[in-house]
Amino acid sequence: SGLYRVLPDEQGVVLRFGKYVKTTQPGLNYHLPLPIERALTPKVTKVNRIDVGFRPASDTGRSTGVADVDEESLMLTGDENIVDINFVVQWYVGDAANFLFNIRNPVKNIKDGAESVMREIMGRTNIEFALSEGREEIRQEAQGMLQNILDSYDSGIIISSLLLQRVDPPATVIDDYRD
Repeated sequence: SGLYRVLPDEQGVVLRFGKYVKTTQPGLNYHLPLPIERALTPKVTKVNRIDVGFRPASDTGRSTGVADVDEESLMLTGDENIVDINFVVQWYVGDAANFLFNIRNPVKNIKDGAESVMREIMGRTNIEFALSEGREEIRQEAQGMLQNILDSYDSGIIISSLLLQRVDPPATVIDDYRD
């Protein structure tokens, strides 16, 4: 009962009486039989996706289109304008032991952290800069700040990319803004 297999996209985390002992690599491994030790094998190469400010059609049950979530997407800029911003955070597990034991709800932590970071950046950015040439700079700064937050938690999470989907004035005033 002590043999266990770790697949190529997993890391093995061995627990002795519930306490972390070691991390094992893919292949056939051995741990002391239950109830002394047991092994967890979380997937570490899968790239996960979190949508902030919108939900794709598959998540909302609609056949086409995108559902906007105003509570997440509407942000105040540094020059006191409102901007509607949608972005995607892609992440994977870098350290399985930290991922399993240091954070309780990784998706919520990443989503809340990403929204907080984006609000901070937009709060000191002018709307003209955000709508035009500043998109790449905003994206890079947000990705770096989010990774720093997750590293401070020892979360074991690596942010592979943060992609801005849309940065526009709110839909209710976009025509007036363009005029």
